[in-house]
Amino acid sequence: MDFTDPTHRIPPPVSLVDVASYLPGESVGTEYFTQFSRSERMAKNVMFRAPKGRHHVHRDTRVHEMAEQAVAPLIERHGAQELSKIDILITHTQLPENPVLGAGGEVARRLNMNPRYVFDVHNGGCAAFVHMMWLARTIMQSSDARTALIVATQNCAGPVFTQSEIRKLAQAPVPGDGCGVGFLVKNNTAPILDIECRTYPEFAGDMAFSTGSDRKYWEPGEGQGCVSFTESKVAKVFARGNRLVPEVAHEVCKRIGVKSSDIDTLVTNQPNRLFLRNWHDALELPAERHPDTFDQCGNLFAAGIPVTLDTENRAGRLRNGSVVLMSAFAHAGDFAGAAAVRWGAAR
Repeated sequence: MDFTDPTHRIPPPVSLVDVASYLPGESVGTEYFTQFSRSERMAKNVMFRAPKGRHHVHRDTRVHEMAEQAVAPLIERHGAQELSKIDILITHTQLPENPVLGAGGEVARRLNMNPRYVFDVHNGGCAAFVHMMWLARTIMQSSDARTALIVATQNCAGPVFTQSEIRKLAQAPVPGDGCGVGFLVKNNTAPILDIECRTYPEFAGDMAFSTGSDRKYWEPGEGQGCVSFTESKVAKVFARGNRLVPEVAHEVCKRIGVKSSDIDTLVTNQPNRLFLRNWHDALELPAERHPDTFDQCGNLFAAGIPVTLDTENRAGRLRNGSVVLMSAFAHAGDFAGAAAVRWGAAR
């Protein structure tokens, strides 16, 4: 039942018609971090086993510059005029440059857009691409908006995880930087089949941001800010992630009438190798149907899904008409989302 429409008509289809991405600079090898490492025991934890490579954005690179690079292929394929007429712009930025101002306005200005709806979302975390798809589709199905651009930017690996004290931590080698974008249109060319988004407030306080002292991040003084972990919290997050991603994925499969084992391609966030293995095992899928960009890009947080989609699409491994299932969880497990699409993106 469509609660946005008092007549309960079938809502119009919305399609993910294209994806594109950007990875900054040259790949940074793990040896950069091993020279500073101080905790071999924590580094052996499954949550922190390092990828072979990752990309780091320069500390002075702006979010809108990463977005411009990521959107450039969309402009080549669809034309600057089509992108300038975007009705909806939704952005997610892992490390906001201005804590009181989102990136949406500046991204719109730099891309010569004047969208009617602009939203900066943060709570979706590593599942933000799915979250933004849901929000864009909801707006399009309840208004005359026709197009949407969603932008997921991960920009904290270089600026945060290479700080002199932070780069010594076990988790420092895991993140990478990048930006992934999606172009959505109200039509039936590559339809979104279903989306499930769930919030788990009981886990919202389990991820902490700490400066290693009593100093708040906005206050002057010593200490370098970073997401902090204890081994007990890591164990809890790992258990939740193992459960939540298959849980929301199975719910979408059930609603679209497809067995998880019949999904053509599963694309998830890319936190570590063990999560990836456990997730495709739980969905009864072979590893080759679950693309893995972890060793090339590290954990890209919210950008992981669109970057992986773009990588597979450019390589010709996503067949038009196939069912692609996206699924991810965020932070310490306070949010999870899954979406299925009938693939038909340009390349």
